[in-house]
Amino acid sequence: MPSATYLTLLRIPGAVAFFLTATTGRLGIAMTSLGIIWLVHGRTGSYATAGLVTGAFAVAEALAGPQLARLTDRFGQTRVLPPVLLAHAGAVTSLLALVESGSPHALPTAAGALAGATIPQLGALSSARWSALLRGERAEALPTAFALESLGNGLCYLTGPALVTAVAASGDPAHGMVLATSLVVGGGLALAAQGRTAPATTADATRRRRAGRSLLRPGFAVQVGVNLVLGLHFGAMQVSVTAFAAQHGAADAAAPLYAVSNCAGLLAGWLYGLRRWRGAPRAQLSIASAWLALNCLPLFVADSIPVMGLVLAVTGLAIPPILVLSSVLTTAAVDRAALTQAFTWLNSASAAGSAGAAALSGRAVDVYGANGGFAIASAATATMAALAAAHARAAWGRRTGSGLPPHRPMR
Repeated sequence: MPSATYLTLLRIPGAVAFFLTATTGRLGIAMTSLGIIWLVHGRTGSYATAGLVTGAFAVAEALAGPQLARLTDRFGQTRVLPPVLLAHAGAVTSLLALVESGSPHALPTAAGALAGATIPQLGALSSARWSALLRGERAEALPTAFALESLGNGLCYLTGPALVTAVAASGDPAHGMVLATSLVVGGGLALAAQGRTAPATTADATRRRRAGRSLLRPGFAVQVGVNLVLGLHFGAMQVSVTAFAAQHGAADAAAPLYAVSNCAGLLAGWLYGLRRWRGAPRAQLSIASAWLALNCLPLFVADSIPVMGLVLAVTGLAIPPILVLSSVLTTAAVDRAALTQAFTWLNSASAAGSAGAAALSGRAVDVYGANGGFAIASAATATMAALAAAHARAAWGRRTGSGLPPHRPMR
């Protein structure tokens, strides 16, 4: 499928069904963290408690996600998803009951952690299905498939927070959590019911151990590093853009600035998936990372909201290609029997980087203003560019027998 388009991909039997159901569930996932904040603050009146419960949810999600993915790779999506979703629904129900009854903070925090530990990474499950479908000659279409995944994910995280805010603010905050959980559970169960497109599992213990060891390969370690520093960039930018808007007397401009960056990213992801790019994925990742790093430099000299919007739009263009290429390189580096784990580890690395950067950049902004946070974001992208370039150079060296271009003797 060398000339694959989004339409030809979705014409593959079963593709539309698993993509749409996974995207429905991801919309609920995108709503959950903010839904918890609305719920807990609405019942307790405390942002500190809301932050504590949300933090427990996020940490548990990052730690437990790869373990759930490991079970999924071993036993299959159709067997693992239903009990996990049932446990997630029970955890959210417990959280609702505990905050309604005014229980001590430790109990809602524990319920929030359980909700995070049982929320499935539906994006990783959907990506694993694409990798299983597009094998052999069809593998040429993987970048387009991952670009489609990036579009779906971007739309979910653009609309999900707005949707849960609208629902929670218009009535009972609990309604936002109920809607989010319904989407997660409904989308996940619908995905689990589609056994035809689910990746195959292996009963061979030796093969499973070999697949697990493939997660230690240098090629995959590089992709974990790329996603970690990309998460650092995301976390630092969230704090820094907000501080920049406040410094310019337009705190309410922060949301439109985020929207500009997200919309530019959606456009770039859509355009990237429309054509087949000739360069090797490692080289493309190096170029996209360098683009992002270089275009972070104007952040330090932007002197108005419109200029900052332009800079954010330009930087946002690089994000989807980086994510797509990282997924493509992960598929090439990791045994197929461990792909769900691999994709989940990438998500966990990005989440960990974002959480760490949010705390670190908050301190930097307090001392140096918005530029302090931009410095962290810029350093992260420079690190990513160096990592991607070193990976591409190492691959070139393996092909030519050295780290340098092949020598041509003089005649």
